[in-house]
Amino acid sequence: MKILSILRLTTLVTFASLAVSPFTLLLSQSNADEKTDAPPWAVLQPAPDPRPLPHTKPLIFPGDLSEKMIAGIDKFLLKQIAQAANKRPKLWNRDLSSPQAYTKSIADKQAELSAMLGLTDPLVTGRISYIGDASDQPAKAFTLHEVSWPVLDDMQGTGLLLIPKGTIRGDIIAIPEADQLPEDLVSAKKPADAYAQQLARSGFRVLIPTLINRENNQWKMSNREWAHRPSFELGRTLAGYETQKVMAGVSILKQTSGDEKRPVGVIGWGEGGRLALYAAALDSRIDAAAVCGYFGSRQFLWEEPADRNVFGLLNVFGDAEIASLVAPRTLIIESGKYPEYGFRTTAWGELEVKQDGYPPLKGKPGRLLVPDKDEVKTEVARAREFTAALKPQAPTLTLVDSKVPVSQETLAALIQSLVPDAKLAESSKPLELKSRAQASQRHDEQLAEILRHNQRLLQLAYETRIEFMKNLKTDSLENYKKSVEPYRKVFSEEVIGAFDLELLPDNARSRKFQVGPKTISYEVEMDVFPDVTAYGILTLPKDLKLDGSEQRPVVVCQHGLEGRPQHTVGEQGYRAYKSFATHLAERGFITFAPQNPYVLFDRFRTLQFKSQSIGRTLFSIAVPQHQQITDWLSTLPFVDEKRIGFYGISYGGKSAMRIPPLVKNYALSICSADFGEWVWKNAATDQRSLRYSYANKGEYEIFEWNLGSTFNYAEMAALICPRPFMVERGHFDGVEPDDRVAQEYAKVRFLYQAQLGIGDRQELEFIKGPHAIHEQGSYDFLHKHLNWPAPKESD
Repeated sequence: MKILSILRLTTLVTFASLAVSPFTLLLSQSNADEKTDAPPWAVLQPAPDPRPLPHTKPLIFPGDLSEKMIAGIDKFLLKQIAQAANKRPKLWNRDLSSPQAYTKSIADKQAELSAMLGLTDPLVTGRISYIGDASDQPAKAFTLHEVSWPVLDDMQGTGLLLIPKGTIRGDIIAIPEADQLPEDLVSAKKPADAYAQQLARSGFRVLIPTLINRENNQWKMSNREWAHRPSFELGRTLAGYETQKVMAGVSILKQTSGDEKRPVGVIGWGEGGRLALYAAALDSRIDAAAVCGYFGSRQFLWEEPADRNVFGLLNVFGDAEIASLVAPRTLIIESGKYPEYGFRTTAWGELEVKQDGYPPLKGKPGRLLVPDKDEVKTEVARAREFTAALKPQAPTLTLVDSKVPVSQETLAALIQSLVPDAKLAESSKPLELKSRAQASQRHDEQLAEILRHNQRLLQLAYETRIEFMKNLKTDSLENYKKSVEPYRKVFSEEVIGAFDLELLPDNARSRKFQVGPKTISYEVEMDVFPDVTAYGILTLPKDLKLDGSEQRPVVVCQHGLEGRPQHTVGEQGYRAYKSFATHLAERGFITFAPQNPYVLFDRFRTLQFKSQSIGRTLFSIAVPQHQQITDWLSTLPFVDEKRIGFYGISYGGKSAMRIPPLVKNYALSICSADFGEWVWKNAATDQRSLRYSYANKGEYEIFEWNLGSTFNYAEMAALICPRPFMVERGHFDGVEPDDRVAQEYAKVRFLYQAQLGIGDRQELEFIKGPHAIHEQGSYDFLHKHLNWPAPKESD
């Protein structure tokens, strides 16, 4: 039974938090002591009648429009995932005329998979290191050693090496499941489970790497997610690192074999099966692969643990497509027995939901998928179909049905594909392995090494981004505007992710919402894509003439994490917003407060993983929503379409960095309570940085693919430029320290003022205050750059 638990989740979480994480919320609450005028919630009253805004249809939906929006996005994304699978065949151009031609024709797809996994850092050469004997009981048929081998210039693989005492007939890398030790493949309670020992006694040298396990760590997430989060932000993946360890293992086995023609195979179960599939797909030196307990449809990739997330994978690859990269070499698929694992799940798949904020565990809810036999058969049939016409004959693709993790049939098929006359030795009794005493330390050292490598990449990313942006021309504004467009395209297509869809007619619906002494507001809903709506609150000054005899500027006021439009206009209890949408309307601006998708806790966070599986993000939805909103605002007779500004706080400040670069209707952008060294904030794992870093926090959706090499906040600001841009920063905002904010902003100021000579269009305001709207310099900035007179003090 397939359990689509996250899709079926209907619990409405009502807790709302402005701050970007719990510690920031505490800071904002403890410091929010500035005096304000009588709050709008005390004077705003429900509208006496729900009549719509002129030129819009009545809005009659009785329920929660925010929840409706999230449910619609969910439905839309599931359809997009299904459509991505249907579009894959058009992306492939396999040449089946010969094995050589086929290999050449799939090289581009191998490169694409390699890039998706983040196999960016080059493998290094070196020598295998023998750490010591791993067993207290010398085996008659083989020797057992604890070894390490070079992978990257600051990373190595470690594990066990089994060397037959007789003739060595071939080499095999046996990859354990993530929660298995290398020792488990040599000595297990059931002799048949110790299949590495069996392979060694069959005449094959066997290398067993150490994988990062799924144990929960001090940060209340699995070790695998902990290692994957910063890797993803820096354009790598944990699976990519482990695939490179396997590929480096192939190199070391080749190097030490003394016979270049000696065959090499890989085999793995569970996570090991996944890595065996990836390694065989990318490394043609691997002659045969056995993938056990992993193969199936990946259409529900978003249900899997966070470390299984590969940005854009489903656009190009299901498991069948990856299997086709192994051809014309041998591939064995074993199904029937899959590992079981769930994080923040109950009853194997039902999502644990907390209605009072963050759950006790901080990682992404997920489970390992267990496909039924029909699903596996269908996926294998697809893989066979891709290469059935390969000349002179179709490659060997075998499906084995088993009730154990790695069956005797699979082992025999693997060694015979490497050496046709090889015979599988009988299983033997367990050995006492003294290396088990070091296994935990070995694992922890491997984890620490990955984290250190990422921190090194984080330091190098500064220069990497400078190199990336080197084609930006700053000798004139005209040349700047031209040269920045290719970067906007990269940002749109490769970072945010754009849907190739036309916006629907807006079909705007509205109803009167609230009335205050100086303002009147409307709830507005409009269509964006099929199933996707945009929703928000439009607030108008009462003295505004609606007949078009005057046109005023608009400020789009964007809420933060778990926010609602109502919070920005003056709902009681949301002090950090300071009712800025209403206060700006009282100053004569038109304001619109949209509902952005980051609401309803796990429901919206799951949307991020659905989006990322097809190379999109939450902002792939938010950008067209804002395009539709601003397009609609531009049609209103009392709106000046050239004077629409964006002002967002917290997660809304995150929006201020990502939406205006791609929605040219925005004349300016203000980022409040969010700007800083964003890549550092997401990827830093050193002890001193963890106070600020998201790497160990509950926002498991926050990580964005490869920002480290492309767009930090200064580079995003460059996409807003030459339009006015401002940062609003409270000294006591716990999001980042002042020096990090100032350092990143210095690059923005240098671009605007020193390089382009438009320093009057940028501003950074530091205020002695918390994580909150400050209603000071930002309001002046809006009046100035949206060309609207500020009210006199007497007003």
